[in-house]
Amino acid sequence: MILERPIETFLDGRVRVEQSQTGFRSGLDAVMLAAAIPARPGQAALELGSGAGTASLCLAARVPHVSITGIEIDPGLAGLAGRNAAVNAMAARVSFAAADIFALPPELRRDFDHVFVNPPFHGEGRMSPDAGRARALNDAGQLTGWLKLGLQRTVSGGYFTVILRADRLPEAMAALPDGGVSMLPLWSRAGEPAKRVLLQARKGSAAAFALLPGLILHDASGAYTPEADEILRGGAALALSRTAL
Repeated sequence: MILERPIETFLDGRVRVEQSQTGFRSGLDAVMLAAAIPARPGQAALELGSGAGTASLCLAARVPHVSITGIEIDPGLAGLAGRNAAVNAMAARVSFAAADIFALPPELRRDFDHVFVNPPFHGEGRMSPDAGRARALNDAGQLTGWLKLGLQRTVSGGYFTVILRADRLPEAMAALPDGGVSMLPLWSRAGEPAKRVLLQARKGSAAAFALLPGLILHDASGAYTPEADEILRGGAALALSRTAL
């Protein structure tokens, strides 16, 4: 199959993703999200709002024999994600369905070992003129609903992982349980406020909240730090789960 442009490569070329010409295009956030999921071979994972499939495919590239289902409300994007899975020879274990996450088909109303999400970053009042991009970026006041649904679909003892804009952290923490939550800030550069955070909740855990050391993405020259490069190009895991056991 010949893909149309634009094509992005991730994990040093191990994953190839055709993205939308005009809508939202995933990048670093999707790779960081995938790196933070503590999946093991034989487990099942669910991505809510999968877009073109970047996060799911990066997870599949890092963890062999994990089964992943992505849910995307836009049928065109869901189809594109399916083609991306085929191009990356992952269609046997990574699939995508066109559905509203708040109206899942019956076969997906079950628990998964891992649920992960890169939800729309903006709340009400900020809207792109492009319909697809607007839907990807604006949550219409439903961030709490995204998080509660993710937890609902996570099996007891499983992990729910989310990447968020840092300024939406108070809203997100109010929707998450008191126990078993870890947070890892992502700083663009040393000394700057974090723009993104990763949150992970182990369902049913009573462990105290853990604020992890965080990760600096760029050095003073603008290049990726060795730690970030190991994840973004080398496919290394980004461990949050060790503090949520």
